Amino acid sequence: MSTMTVLYDRFVVQRDHLPLGTRIACTFAAVVALHVLSVGLLSTSWVSGAPALAAGTVLTAYLAGLKHSYDWDHVAAIDNSVRKFVNEGGNPASVGFAFSLGHSTVVTLAGALVVAGAHFMQGAFAEGGTANRVLGLVGMGVSGTYLLLLGLFNAAVALRLWRGLRGGPIPGGHRHDLDQAGGLVARLLARPLRRVRRPRDVFVIGFLFGLGFDTATTIGLLLLTVGASLAGVPPLALLGLPVAFTAAMTLCDSLNGLGMMHLYRSATLGAGQRLRFNAVVTTVSAVSALFIATITLGSFAHDLLGLDDPLTTVLAGVDLGDAGLGLVAVFALLWAGHRMLARRGAC
Repeated sequence: MSTMTVLYDRFVVQRDHLPLGTRIACTFAAVVALHVLSVGLLSTSWVSGAPALAAGTVLTAYLAGLKHSYDWDHVAAIDNSVRKFVNEGGNPASVGFAFSLGHSTVVTLAGALVVAGAHFMQGAFAEGGTANRVLGLVGMGVSGTYLLLLGLFNAAVALRLWRGLRGGPIPGGHRHDLDQAGGLVARLLARPLRRVRRPRDVFVIGFLFGLGFDTATTIGLLLLTVGASLAGVPPLALLGLPVAFTAAMTLCDSLNGLGMMHLYRSATLGAGQRLRFNAVVTTVSAVSALFIATITLGSFAHDLLGLDDPLTTVLAGVDLGDAGLGLVAVFALLWAGHRMLARRGAC
């Protein structure tokens, strides 16, 4: 084992033993640093004499990041990943940040290449182009498979919780990690899901999600437009667009991840009084993941195989839009209802 590997493993062990509050503070310090960096890059536009126009485009990118963080696949991936880590007894403070940073890294790299004058990137962004199609298939395949695996795992957990509600004992208590879930589903999922052991592993998942170029297309075209129309704006100011996009998305996804961690920890702490709440939120998580996985993998099969059957054609045409906000609202209502019942002594 190399010295670098030993040092890295030691760093990981030390970080994992940091207090939860410290890890949360570090996560949001990184989010703040991204905001400061985007403002710093934007400030270079003052040299060009067109700060208002540059500021408007960066603000547009920031708002696009806020909006995209509530896409259903984002919410479902973060939610189900957090559920897995909490099941395994962890306190995953940075799942949302890691996923979002990985996802937006694709946008940042694409933006940097465009600003640097890499004209081949326009072909990658072009709708129907070979590069766009290949990367889109990779993104859909990875995201659909990951959500399917997590959805099946959480569905197995939910079934065991509902059985517990009918009066049967729950082996292992409220923790249902891969070693405790048992059964065929757990055995099938054990190997792929064990590769996602810590929140930082979700960074790779987020990056692969981003290869679909759904958001990179928007930002890339925006960068191309700005590069063509603002000849006097320095390249550093243009780089502020993907950085602002990243800052916005990491902020919302970090908050989402922490909110879900608090929700699931509340559901799994305590005895049988919270079993019903745990079963409900786990069921919602599993259903959301499986729903998105079905749509994504249906679209994947439709595009990869060139299918024209009614089912995959319908799935490929589904546009969930801002449905992720609806999923967040469902969890918020469940939490509010649980707290209200708890105060009345009904839970």
